[in-house]
Amino acid sequence: MKIDFNKDRDGLVPAIVQDSETKNVLMLGYMNDDALAKTKELQKVTFFSRSKKRLWTKGEESGNFLNVVDIKVDCDKDTLLILARPDGPTCHKGTDTCWGEENTQQFGFLSELEKIITDRRDNPENEKSYVASLFRSGINKIAQKVGEEAVETVIEAKDDNEELFLNESADLLFHYLILLKAKGYELQDVVDVLKGRH
Repeated sequence: MKIDFNKDRDGLVPAIVQDSETKNVLMLGYMNDDALAKTKELQKVTFFSRSKKRLWTKGEESGNFLNVVDIKVDCDKDTLLILARPDGPTCHKGTDTCWGEENTQQFGFLSELEKIITDRRDNPENEKSYVASLFRSGINKIAQKVGEEAVETVIEAKDDNEELFLNESADLLFHYLILLKAKGYELQDVVDVLKGRH
């Protein structure tokens, strides 16, 4: 791994730290050649502090270390991406990230859909909401819908109409997310089970 420490007159390169699992950006620091060597040696993220003018290992006082999983260098060889597993909050202010965000796993649009389903469950007064009507009908109706959509997905899997298969698959996933919420769970809980099995 060749890093160009000479582009900056101080011999520093930015080091972006990303959670290896959630992929959330946790913080940004700076490294010189010694900081990178110390990071590799300890397998804990170590920066060069521009204010203290010395190396400092993130967590050396708080115990909230950033345990190195992988280190990558960008195409210009002047920026590092460090994948790490955090031991507790990353920011000195006690937040998960230095941007004050929670370091939770996100599943893109599926996470947005979970939020919508939660809102429909928590605000059932919307008479036109299909999701709210399912929650009003109870767990048996929701489970029945998942079963129906599963059967329809299997039927379409045996045919050659890809559009119908994908639509039924979407219906199945949508109703399954509703069932998870009705049982008090989220997609993350299922992912945790799968990770445990892996």
